[in-house]
Amino acid sequence: MENQSSSFLKNYSSILLLLGGITAGSILGLVFGNGVEVIKPLGDIFLNLLFTAIIPLVFFTISSSIANLQKTEKLGKLFIIVIGVFLSTVIISAIVMIIGVLIFPIHQDIVLSKTAIETIQESSTGSQITQLLTVNDFYEILSRKNMLALILFSFLIGFSALRAGEKGKDFAKFLNSGNEVMKQLLHFIMKTAPVGLGAYFAYQVGVFGPQLFGAYAKPLALYYAVCTFYFIVFFSLYAFFAGGSLGFKIFWKNNITPALTAVGTCSSIATIPANLEGAEQMNVPSHIRNLVIPLGAPLHKDGSSMSSIVKIAVLFALFGKDFTDPYTLLTAIGITIIVSVVEGGIPNGGYIGEILAITVYGFPMEQALPAAMIIGTLVDPIATLLNANGDLVCSMMVARISEGKKWISQSIS
Repeated sequence: MENQSSSFLKNYSSILLLLGGITAGSILGLVFGNGVEVIKPLGDIFLNLLFTAIIPLVFFTISSSIANLQKTEKLGKLFIIVIGVFLSTVIISAIVMIIGVLIFPIHQDIVLSKTAIETIQESSTGSQITQLLTVNDFYEILSRKNMLALILFSFLIGFSALRAGEKGKDFAKFLNSGNEVMKQLLHFIMKTAPVGLGAYFAYQVGVFGPQLFGAYAKPLALYYAVCTFYFIVFFSLYAFFAGGSLGFKIFWKNNITPALTAVGTCSSIATIPANLEGAEQMNVPSHIRNLVIPLGAPLHKDGSSMSSIVKIAVLFALFGKDFTDPYTLLTAIGITIIVSVVEGGIPNGGYIGEILAITVYGFPMEQALPAAMIIGTLVDPIATLLNANGDLVCSMMVARISEGKKWISQSIS
């Protein structure tokens, strides 16, 4: 019995410490309210360490994974599978939320906030695409604000090393070595997670908690309820599709730390290290997990897809318009797909999705944007959970499609 207890503590010590830190932080936030801002720097330091390490991690994981592929044909096939899986889950999540909104319609007055509205700089579509995918100087690619440009650059570096053949082997070894070093660095940083996430949870609960009981209670309750349903039911279905009952078991067994990290940091990018570790424990092949998870952080967002539907429904209720029109619903799905690609993976990062929806439907920006921003802020924790955790379960589905039905048993043996 003592051996079983010690084995349990050894296997789950990091998770128990993380839960303990988050629980303690939540209690502090409830008890002291805004007073917990004094310990917010502890959470900020933890996040800053993560964000500092994320850029080299993403570069080395993607480029080394691609450089180590045996055939260039396999790369193209894998990339198509990844995009197909990402797009499928984003559309499914949007449809689930639309059904939720249609069953429990939002009919209430939303109190407009005096939140400051950011100045929006207009630019052509071509210019926006250029800024999204590229930078005009090398140092700018080292910013997490240019994550898509970094991923594209890493992809090209890995592909170039692969194409170089024998002459590129030494460089490929450098990429592999860098990948291992960054994994060790992030493992060290995650040791401070109980304190860092505890402080961050305390701040979130203390500062934003009371707003949950205001005028936005109904749309927020609907969003959290549908997202919880989607997380439990659909992620289970995805895991079962990926590996049957064994896939279901290994997903939920190794999903605790990534899920808590996502909720605690409200950042898909900050969850990359925990997702990579979780995918490794789930025996997802390295060339798949090292591509799917860093690529999914900025590109794949089930939670943002669902939140954009709720924001649009709130705006339609705010201005007394009918949300059930088929054209409106199809447009909303289209917006969610775009939002999933262009919206940043940082906490409360950007309001591109809100601005896009407001512009497409023709709502007055001065009135609509504050309401959408408040909803976006308050749904951030569970939205990030679905965004980041969705990358993890998608890596399993990509492995299932790419490697075949027996990928789990083959990886274990």
